[in-house]
Amino acid sequence: MIEPSKHQPDPRVQRDAIDVSDFVYAATGARVRRLTMPDGTHWFPAVDVCKELGYTTPRKALLDHVPEEHREILETVTGGHCLSIPAGREWRRDLRLINLQGLILLVNGCTKPTCAPFKQWVAEVIETVQREGSYALDEAEVQPVDPAAPVVYAMPDQVAEAIVRLETHNLQLDEELANAQHASLALQKETVTLHKETVTLQREVLATQKATLAVQQAMVRAMERIADRLDALVLERRAPGGRLTVLPTTESLLADWRHRLSVTEDVWTVAVVIAPVLVEEGELREPLATIAARTGLPVRRVNECLRLLQKHACIRSQGGTEDGAPVYVLNQA
Repeated sequence: MIEPSKHQPDPRVQRDAIDVSDFVYAATGARVRRLTMPDGTHWFPAVDVCKELGYTTPRKALLDHVPEEHREILETVTGGHCLSIPAGREWRRDLRLINLQGLILLVNGCTKPTCAPFKQWVAEVIETVQREGSYALDEAEVQPVDPAAPVVYAMPDQVAEAIVRLETHNLQLDEELANAQHASLALQKETVTLHKETVTLQREVLATQKATLAVQQAMVRAMERIADRLDALVLERRAPGGRLTVLPTTESLLADWRHRLSVTEDVWTVAVVIAPVLVEEGELREPLATIAARTGLPVRRVNECLRLLQKHACIRSQGGTEDGAPVYVLNQA
């Protein structure tokens, strides 16, 4: 129930035969918001009633079950009694309201099982009125001391039983909700614990990865040092007297040959072909015809160029192969 404002007379001074909150609760199975006017009429937000009764479209439900005289707009209802609209965004000026008769009409058109006891009681009331001409509520056993006080009536058994069943059902739902909340809280705690364990494991994995990376970096540096040493060993060769000499590269070998003799064009052509072979393989075992084919020179001219290089101590003969090809090696002091 909405509390009256300071400009609104207190409607609670007017007593209903049956408490309207209990009456509506028995009818809908829920505590629905209401506005009680100074003349004792009760108005309810149609959207609240339709929601509790299972109507998906409040506007259609009103058109199907509630005549116009039992529904109104909030601004019209409050304006008729010179009252202000209740504060809050949910109490809009254009909010559709229904009176108590409109609520009962919606309940009668509802197929919700919880409405059955209330509709059965309404049917009993109608039958009693048709048979006896009236329906009287029993007076409560305990009456007020003041004779001027309003008479208190006992709630009909059907309504009271419906309220008891609804309250029992709601208590069960509350208990189920509480158990579900406890289970959810326990699950959340387990999730937090699992998350902490996951974070710890991730940190351990990260530490392991860092350690592995450090080992890999150390291995890379060690391999680089080994590779540098191997390169040095490949380029180095010890002379018979223990003197350390360095193997030449193709570029350094050709530069040395240019320095030793006046290289003609034909000799340079042959030198460029045989120098890489002598540096990489340590000897030249190709037939003269093969060298001639690679240089484009006659075999006789290739032979003369080789002899010239041998004469100037650039290369020296190491005999020949089984098929008669000459063998040459570098002539290093």
